[in-house]
Amino acid sequence: MTDAAQFIDTMTSKFNASAAAGLDLIFQFNIEDAENYYLVVKDGTCDVKQGDSDEANVTLIMDSETLQGVASGETDGMQAFMAGKLRAEGDMMLAMKLSELFPV
Repeated sequence: MTDAAQFIDTMTSKFNASAAAGLDLIFQFNIEDAENYYLVVKDGTCDVKQGDSDEANVTLIMDSETLQGVASGETDGMQAFMAGKLRAEGDMMLAMKLSELFPV
């Protein structure tokens, strides 16, 4: 398992199902130096898939070091975004929902 896969697993272990009640969203993670993943959040559940989703609501683009920092809480996602280490495509407001869905 790669570092990126381990940190995606770390995120899902922190999943807050109550914050996802009634949601139907796909978060795409494009990891520049590793494989891509997407999270399907639907009605209080979270499913991780490797690869790319054509139906992603928001795509987050970063390297594995930034992913590690954000997933562990060592790096603030907004600070990473402002520093250019994290880019978002699609519904950027959903990117901010990640902190509710996956509290550190």
